[in-house]
Amino acid sequence: MDPKISVLMGIYNCAATLGEAIGCILAQTETRWELILCDDGSRDDTYAVAESFRRQYPDRIVLLRNEKNMGLNHTLNRCLAAARGEFVARMDGDDLCDPDRFARQLAVLETDPNLAVVSTAMTYFDEGGTWGRCHVKPRPEKTDFLYGTPFCHGACMVRRQAMVAVGGYTEEERFLRVEDYDLWVKLYAAGYRGVNIDDALYHMRDGRDAISRRKFCYRLNEAGAITKAVRVLKLPLWGYVRALRPILVGLLPMPVYTVLHKKRLGRN
Repeated sequence: MDPKISVLMGIYNCAATLGEAIGCILAQTETRWELILCDDGSRDDTYAVAESFRRQYPDRIVLLRNEKNMGLNHTLNRCLAAARGEFVARMDGDDLCDPDRFARQLAVLETDPNLAVVSTAMTYFDEGGTWGRCHVKPRPEKTDFLYGTPFCHGACMVRRQAMVAVGGYTEEERFLRVEDYDLWVKLYAAGYRGVNIDDALYHMRDGRDAISRRKFCYRLNEAGAITKAVRVLKLPLWGYVRALRPILVGLLPMPVYTVLHKKRLGRN
């Protein structure tokens, strides 16, 4: 029997946390899933950890491997091409989620066939525990794209047909680290819509290492993605000015950015 949900997980240098992430999938109350892992040229034992799980669950887990590091957008498209489920869910190899996450998202999508995306709120944690929570809009509109991504990527579940219809993730280098935002833009431009569950069913590891990976080039990518959203979604022209914000934030000294980042999200 084909799975109902295909879980797409691009993995890279996450050997220390991958077991916990996969454990969250194994613990789901909704059991009609397959897990598609693709190692993106890891330099640690990530592939070996993934292979050990694949051997334990050969009927549930598919393991792919890129010959070299290709980026998350390419890696997730490889997972998408192998997916068999009616719905695809995302999960990152260093994050966690609640056992009822899939069941609750699936219930929303099956209740309303007009929806293509359902995501959830999420908490942020590091080695010291949970330190913040993101707040989500229940039904994002096009204008919400001016203020950042309207859906948490790792927490999302999407109709596979909709993702395939818009070509999956854009693989151009200028969309690295903003591949999720661009996917939502393409879906909304094609007439699809989504909702958010305000309960935090997903938990993102966001410590010092994660913050240090936010290179300035990715700020430029974010600005370019917002500029595209203004054009494609026919948003107000002042959105082009709004697109400068990621660049200005990227110019802040790292200690200042870290304080502001945690202050903005440090509301439980």
